[in-house]
Amino acid sequence: MNLEEKLQMLRKKNGYSQEQLADKIGIARQTVSKWENGQAIPELNGLILLSELYGVTIDRIVKDDDECNILLCKSADIDLNKVVSFLVSAKKNTYPVNENKVQSSRMKSSDFCYAENEYTYYDTYLGGEKFTGEEAVWYYDNPIWCMNYTGRIIGDNFNNGFLKEVLLQVTEKFPYRGPQMYTKGDYHYHCKVDGEFVWFQGYEDIFYLDEKIYECYFHGGVIQ
Repeated sequence: MNLEEKLQMLRKKNGYSQEQLADKIGIARQTVSKWENGQAIPELNGLILLSELYGVTIDRIVKDDDECNILLCKSADIDLNKVVSFLVSAKKNTYPVNENKVQSSRMKSSDFCYAENEYTYYDTYLGGEKFTGEEAVWYYDNPIWCMNYTGRIIGDNFNNGFLKEVLLQVTEKFPYRGPQMYTKGDYHYHCKVDGEFVWFQGYEDIFYLDEKIYECYFHGGVIQ
């Protein structure tokens, strides 16, 4: 596998178009196109940015030996676009609608499980007004993505129905919790995420009028 083939494979497996990748690392889309067509070779700074974005070493990107190629193919074997699409479907068919609930995996835990074709999703949490939990996705029998979360109710007038309505607004462009902003009546939801689907951390809160009544921290990413 030559360099241009590796660059194209890594971009697609991480769910980026050429334009999106260019925006992420601060270069022109035409430069990405030239890299992938073999018309140009990334300079050192470009390789460093690609290595950090994709979470692979520069050696695995540039070396043409079999060992590096095998390791790179294995690390990029998951189609993240399909994972995100499945995850959004799973989220909308479990906790927010109280469906696909399964037997507790731990003492006093609440558990949900959802599957489509080769993918399986599991959400398990402990607690009530103060809670902690984990969402994860498997590809066949292999765990490939996970998110941990912990939150609490900190004020009066909390409405769990509003939170569930928010969580149903999850999209493939923002596949973490709810949307960045959502308002209904006197309730206002906000969500901020730093990072990308492969490695991220975030925070969400709910206000009733001007009072913060709920907050939740979460983080996660692709696992191998």
